[in-house]
Amino acid sequence: MRAGELAAVRMRLEEFASEVFAPLVRRDQREKGALYLRGLLLDGRRKSMQPMAERLGVDHQQLQQFMTSSTWAVQDVQSRLAWRAVASVRPQVWVVDDTGFPKDGRCSPGVARQYSGTLGKVGNCQIGVSVHAASDTASCPLSWRLFLPAPWDGPEAAARRRACRIPEAEHHRPKWQLALDMLDELAATGLRPAVLVADTGYGANADFRRGLEDRGLAYVLQAKGEMTAHGEQAAPHQPAYGGLGPRPLPRYRTSPCSLREHALTAGRDSGRTVSWRKGSKAAMSSHFVFLRVRLAGRRPKPADDGTIPLVWLIAQWPGGESEPVKYWISNLPAGMPAKDLVRLAKARWRIEHDYRELKTALGLDHFEGRSFTGWHRHVTLVTAAHLFLTEQRTSPKAPARA
Repeated sequence: MRAGELAAVRMRLEEFASEVFAPLVRRDQREKGALYLRGLLLDGRRKSMQPMAERLGVDHQQLQQFMTSSTWAVQDVQSRLAWRAVASVRPQVWVVDDTGFPKDGRCSPGVARQYSGTLGKVGNCQIGVSVHAASDTASCPLSWRLFLPAPWDGPEAAARRRACRIPEAEHHRPKWQLALDMLDELAATGLRPAVLVADTGYGANADFRRGLEDRGLAYVLQAKGEMTAHGEQAAPHQPAYGGLGPRPLPRYRTSPCSLREHALTAGRDSGRTVSWRKGSKAAMSSHFVFLRVRLAGRRPKPADDGTIPLVWLIAQWPGGESEPVKYWISNLPAGMPAKDLVRLAKARWRIEHDYRELKTALGLDHFEGRSFTGWHRHVTLVTAAHLFLTEQRTSPKAPARA
């Protein structure tokens, strides 16, 4: 936003900052939070502390002290933002995703040579895992976690951990576990998703799916065609008890086959064409095959009688293709309309808009500090700036330029 545009919404911004930073007990902390927020919203190529301070006309050490050494709990601000975001976005789904932050050197917390979807390859970067609330018209992050690769654990990493002020309790955990941790923290504040969606990095992980099921969460997750499942009619067999030791568990005698094979066996003609939302020029539609299957592989969660629950297999099979191009699995009810299943499966598209605005306009990946806590504070304040802009766009009373 240009200075004049920011001045036009100053009262709204002050009210927003007052509510969001209310958990900060000290007045100077609340003032610094509002100052940092203004710096993120103002136009400028770099949203690191020194360039922002120059545009704001203040000493950058004020911002640096607030972000790195001041004592305030980022979780309290995150919780306020999450509640406000859910009220503003009115989400149909929550989305779990992650994004890369390219870096030079090896001193930033969590930096390592690792695959990043942002780069499209293995590169030197940080990875942030995020949970977003999303509808067809708006979306906003609810929580963030910095992924710590395995080399950041152990005695050889002690010096780097101290330099980055990484708390002793923070260690390497897989991204799917960070996502579950965030869902648990949001649930502790009273927030739960109606449906959760994620890409194959999460959907293909049996531990993540089991974690969602253990928490009673509905999901539509992108999957890989190589994942295996039993057919809808498959039933477990109870082996005879020999009289010694524990009774044998029920088991399926038939071998599972891949999701791709299930879809190919059903054939493209068994599906239907579904439109899921309006695009810029016309309704977006494709051909889909819908099947009920019982997921096999690692960690299936059978009932007491050994039956593996049925889930939806959604296979996108456009015309001219010899096989499906995308797959999703969902534990939503059997009576769920096909159009709703596809609409939910496709809901991740808005998150790319989030990441683009967060990075290009609000400086999500511009943080140059080397503090673990500072990174989480920066992404939280960038989220606050994003939510403020989202509210300006969705509020009928907001100035049009906002």
